[in-house]
This record gives sequence, C-alpha cells and structure tokens, in this order.
Amino acid sequence: METIDRFGLYCSVEIYMATLAFQVNQKDATSKARAGTITTDHGTIQTPVFMPVGTAGSIKAITQQQLKNDIHASIILGNTYHLYLRPGLDVLESAGGLHQLMNWNRPILTDSGGYQVFSLASNRKIKEEGVVFQSHIDGSKHLFSPESVIDIQRIIGADIIMAFDECPPYPGDHRYAKKSMELTHRWLDRCFNHLKKTKPGYGYTQNLFPIVQGGTYPDLRKESCAFVSSQNATGNAIGGLSVGEPEPMMYEFTELCCDHLPENKPRYLMGVGTPWNILECISFGVDMFDCVMPTRNGRNAMLFTTKGVINIDNKKWEKDFSPIDDGIDCEISHYYSKAYLRHLMKSKEITGLTIASVHNLAFYVWLVGEARNAIQANNFLNWKNRMVEVLKQRL
Repeated sequence: METIDRFGLYCSVEIYMATLAFQVNQKDATSKARAGTITTDHGTIQTPVFMPVGTAGSIKAITQQQLKNDIHASIILGNTYHLYLRPGLDVLESAGGLHQLMNWNRPILTDSGGYQVFSLASNRKIKEEGVVFQSHIDGSKHLFSPESVIDIQRIIGADIIMAFDECPPYPGDHRYAKKSMELTHRWLDRCFNHLKKTKPGYGYTQNLFPIVQGGTYPDLRKESCAFVSSQNATGNAIGGLSVGEPEPMMYEFTELCCDHLPENKPRYLMGVGTPWNILECISFGVDMFDCVMPTRNGRNAMLFTTKGVINIDNKKWEKDFSPIDDGIDCEISHYYSKAYLRHLMKSKEITGLTIASVHNLAFYVWLVGEARNAIQANNFLNWKNRMVEVLKQRL
C-alpha cells in the first residue's frame, strides 16, 4: 500500500516482512543468460538489473524523482563505510534508516565497506578481529569487524546487505590470495552468526549476501564458490574482479563463478562495468550489476548511447542540435540536444553534470531491460554480439 508524502513521492505505509525471493522466469536458449524476478519487502526487481550507486545516500547530481521518473531505477546502492562516517549512525537511526532519510521507498543494497577500507592501504591494518582504519574525513581511527558491519547495516536498513570481506589486490600471488580468501570465509561465518543474533530495526527483512573471493586463481575461486554456496544465502556476490586485471581474465573468472554458484539464487557481480562488460557477463548468468562508471564518466563528458560512445567535449558536437539519444526511454535524453549539453559542460554549468548523469544511468537501465527482452525472445547471444559491436564505437 502506498501514499503520497509531503514531498510528492510515493512512500510505503505497510511493509510485510518476507525473505527475499528469486525466480528465474526465462533461460536463454543461446547462452547462460537468464531473466528473473527478485522480490523484497520494498518491491520487486526485474533481472538482469543495473543498480545506480548512491555511495553516501545520494546518486551524485541526481534527485530521487529523476531516479524514478527518468532513469526508472528499481534498486539503488548505499555504502556502509561512507554512511557510517557521515551522516553517522545516530542520524540514520533517528531518521528510521536510509529509506526514510533519503525518501526512497524502493529496494536498497549496501556494500559492507570492505572495498573502501582496503583501498586505504596506507591508513589501515588488517587483523583477525577486523580492520582498523583512519577516516578519510578527519583522520579518526575506527574498527570494522564482521559483527560491527552487520550492526551498522542493521541501522542503515538496506534490504540487501553485504558480508565483510577482504578484496585482495591485483596482481597478487597465490599464497596471499588463499590467505585472504580464508580470512573472508572466517569473517563470513561471523557475519551470519551475528546476523542471527540481531533483528532488523524497521519492520522489514534484511538479506545477507556472501561474497566470493580468491583472486585470479581457478582453484581458489572454486573453493570460495563452494564455501559461499554452503551458506544457503538468499543471493550471492562475486567480488574481487574489475580491479585491474585484463578484461578477458575478468570474463573468465565471472563465468567460472557463475558455473559454481547456485542457479536458484541471484548472482551479483560487484563493480562491473562498461555497457559491453555488462552484456558479456549477463551471457554467463549474472543477474545484478553496479558501477560508478555511468555517473563518473558522465561528469567527465563521456556519454554512452545506443550508437556508441560520445565525448561531448569534442567540437564536432558544437552545432549538433539532435537529441542526446532518442533511442532510450528517458525524457531528458530526448529533450536536450548534444549542442546544448556540450555548451553546459564547456561552461562548467552544474546542470550539464545532471543531464549527462541522468542520461548515462537511463541508458544502463534501458540496456539491461533490452537484454531481458532478448533473453525472453531466446535470442540473447545474437543480440548481444551485435550490440557490443555498436556500443564500443567511438563517435
């Protein structure tokens, strides 16, 4: 049941607790791709799905109204590390969780903050208990442990929460990758044990996804997939890829992981990637994606379109008064011209950043929707091969 709130957005007024459910609706006859439906207490998600990244509770330069009406996002991400530091747990709990704070009544997924902590290589120390790190904001010291990360995500209140893991660097030797994976597995046990001892705070279910690690070593990846699968979680994630390894290697290990993770659970490939990366990985059986690329690249004048990649800074667009892209379902992409957007970007007008970011996210959401249509038509592989060739073009 929904009602209009004071801001004119639809907000849930009744939420019934139920464990996340996943149903595969269609398997493609030409690949390992599948179309499915994820059901959470905050709504359903059609897969394959792309999830816009709202690290600090906001998709940069984009409003929640635009997320719903222009981009058609069904789920977004928040980040435990950033939200813990700012606005902080007291504000989040007082608001009733992130959904209420940002006035978003659709599903939210939170990353555990592991990647952000481990990227602070010079300001953190890994030990069995967890990770001691220094805030990038004020230098204060903090401890993230499997237990504290569960507690933090309980307060944030996302529908899907991620286990605390170590993301090993690339390249890395087998010995370190194995040690790191085993630590991640021990932490995963602690995450699930602590989850069972705690309760969601806002009247709806939270679902913990474990993360497969193991670097770029097939034996470790298979071992991690087996351990993760044994947890019988409602969904599983593939981490530690798209961290600098060559693209073919990323594809190799994505497919390997998909082949060794349960078919009846959604598979989430973390932090990937370009439009063509996403299509290739859908063909291996991935269901869920996130990446900062559409917004980050958009703010730097790179647009992804149905005809290829555009650098809107280029002079060739100065007098191009055609729509940014009239091939996708986004009013903003139809309404504004390439020439106007170029003018805004060259003039450093903030509106330009919004238009470019909305367009790129709408394009990504449109693309996975088209992938779903191709799967349902049992023609995904042929469609994907044609699309990848087009999308990689530099216009």
